[in-house]
Amino acid sequence: MIERDGHVLAAQRPAHKHLALKWEFPGGKVEPDETPEAAIIREIKEELGCNVIVTRALPRFTHAYAVLIEMIPFVCHLAPGSPEPRPLEHIALQWVTPAELPALDLAAADLPVLNSYR
Repeated sequence: MIERDGHVLAAQRPAHKHLALKWEFPGGKVEPDETPEAAIIREIKEELGCNVIVTRALPRFTHAYAVLIEMIPFVCHLAPGSPEPRPLEHIALQWVTPAELPALDLAAADLPVLNSYR
């Protein structure tokens, strides 16, 4: 989750991908020999073209889609001098307050992230 001025960034998945048009907190897979913190910094750069600083970890958990995935969520802030996030792999981005997040059609694996964030 990327925080800024009391808001968090939500990203909408493309229609042609798994979980089409669902909203999510950007992130991705940890590569071999990569720390989870390094992975989120890399994934945010690839997906949004911006730079983040990890401020804290949220509890890890697993979620079952067609396969079992381990979620390793972090709260981040934009790094000083970072470009604004751009939807390089998503169709839309939206800064929302935590209270507004439940109104979005969040991907199921992101619901526990929201709950632990609150």
